[in-house]
Amino acid sequence: MAKEPTTQTRREPGLRELKKRQTRQAISDTATGLFLARGFEAVTIAEIAAAAQVAKMTVTNYFPRKEDLALDLREEFVGSLARTVAERAAGESALAALRREFLAAVEQRDPVIGFAGPEFTGMIVESPALTARLREFHELREDALAERLAEETAAADGDMTPQAAAAQLGGAHRVLFAEIVRRTMAGEDTDSIAGALVTAAERVFGFLEPSLADYAIREG
Repeated sequence: MAKEPTTQTRREPGLRELKKRQTRQAISDTATGLFLARGFEAVTIAEIAAAAQVAKMTVTNYFPRKEDLALDLREEFVGSLARTVAERAAGESALAALRREFLAAVEQRDPVIGFAGPEFTGMIVESPALTARLREFHELREDALAERLAEETAAADGDMTPQAAAAQLGGAHRVLFAEIVRRTMAGEDTDSIAGALVTAAERVFGFLEPSLADYAIREG
């Protein structure tokens, strides 16, 4: 007969996972500090590992790409639009859900939509590698949204509607993200940016109403 696991044994996997998360966060925080101080391109993986007191391989195991050390919200960013659509309420369209969630994110000054502060935003803008990686994130997010819309609407193979809708919805978010970056780099304070983005979001999402107001409405 197998021995009944002790309380310590049962908790061990949770402790290991916590340790991994703590190590990952410590590496990310260390890297961000170095990037902000010296610029993204000037810092090496070896320097990050030394500063975080871990092996270089540990850094690359957690972050296969150097850019992801700085852009550490990849999973949350890429999956955000698809997740909002998947969780929308009965009777709510994809457009309505995404507009609602964006306005809530503005209220929270969420870094996922661009509220990263002037220092961090400047680091990204000044780095061609980070700018390119962020562009990839936008594209991956749009692809994930298209896949979710296809599932939600039971689109037939070859139906381009989900991709076309995702392009419009993803494009709206990309434009609004860029506006937050522009205003941040212009020296506007966070509250001013948030106020302007509420107005901008209503205008941008309003442009999509004629084509997407009745698209992907969740049945009750």
